[in-house]
Amino acid sequence: MLYLDNAATTRMPDEVLRAMWAYLSEEFANASSVHAAGQRARDAVDWGRSTVAQLLGGRPSDIVFTSGGTEANNLAVKGLALANPRGRHLVTTAIEHPSVIESCRYLERFHGFELSYVPVDYFGRVAPDALAEALRDDTSLVSIGLANNEVGTVQPIRALADVAHERGALMHTDAVQAVGSLSVSAAELGVDALSCSAHKLGGPKGVGALFRRRSLAIEPVLHGGGQERGARSGTEHVAGIVGFAAAAQLLLGNPDIEQDREELAKSRASLVQRVGKAVPDALLTGDPFARLPGHASWCFTGVSGESIVVALDAAGIAASSGSACAAGHDEPSPVLLAMGLSREVAQSAVRLSLLRPLEPAEADLVVDVLTNAASTRRLQRDVGGAAVR
Repeated sequence: MLYLDNAATTRMPDEVLRAMWAYLSEEFANASSVHAAGQRARDAVDWGRSTVAQLLGGRPSDIVFTSGGTEANNLAVKGLALANPRGRHLVTTAIEHPSVIESCRYLERFHGFELSYVPVDYFGRVAPDALAEALRDDTSLVSIGLANNEVGTVQPIRALADVAHERGALMHTDAVQAVGSLSVSAAELGVDALSCSAHKLGGPKGVGALFRRRSLAIEPVLHGGGQERGARSGTEHVAGIVGFAAAAQLLLGNPDIEQDREELAKSRASLVQRVGKAVPDALLTGDPFARLPGHASWCFTGVSGESIVVALDAAGIAASSGSACAAGHDEPSPVLLAMGLSREVAQSAVRLSLLRPLEPAEADLVVDVLTNAASTRRLQRDVGGAAVR
């Protein structure tokens, strides 16, 4: 199988599996226990916290471990907004992950917050001036993702954070899709909170992290035993945290990582160029330049994106027609609609997400299958329409 759905999840390297195994077998103790076995588990969690903090450009005390990106986003949006006495106005965009948007809507419905959406342009970009217009004196929190999982656009988060801070608002960014694909430093981005997930960077599913400046108050979303220094209750997933940190170590320990990302971006750009020539009406979605290095997404107008994904799968290529979190839904992508595409065009979306450069034969196969699938499905539609008429 040629796996080109790395925006949905990534394979765990053997080094990560080996690091986790000890904590799934003999080192199984609860990290909150006071006995020696429990303290060894606590040491593993502390090591994991330090390593993930290094990956995100923060301090260990800034890191709160969660069950994944969705929980990290819920904790950031709800926890920071409810603990911030400044006001009850939130700002986000319509292209955010559902865990951000639904958290904002929850606060709107049950806690009296008002919610404003900053518009995005045709490429899914947020302009700092547009954010400035949406801010109010009572804006408590802005939440805008660093990189979009459906179209790959990377936002100018540093500039957006500066705008938010000028008006006294906190800035959260959902970096789930970015960490691992880009070098991400919360300090350099200037954000107050940042979410990430282990399984998007070679770690296990079921564990994520929220970076939040330690000085910021946060209202817990999960109530219980007060783990994670009171920010997130629940027994620590020691093996998951170790796997998360092991994946982070592989990234931190790769001296050629920026060169690897450049080579990946070149491979993706070559693929985009070839698809554009083979299927002239294929519409590249997202920013053509400010995008994740391995991310390519198109709309093949007049053809169901799902039918193309099925054709790719039949050829041994794993791809998607959009966010894996929305798989199985017939409705067109809210992200593409917010970018100004029609419903018909939005329903023709296909996403390929690479983790490494394609071999020439692999690229040939992808282009051939996409070309044949798009033309065949369009021909079937046209013939069917003619028969009906």
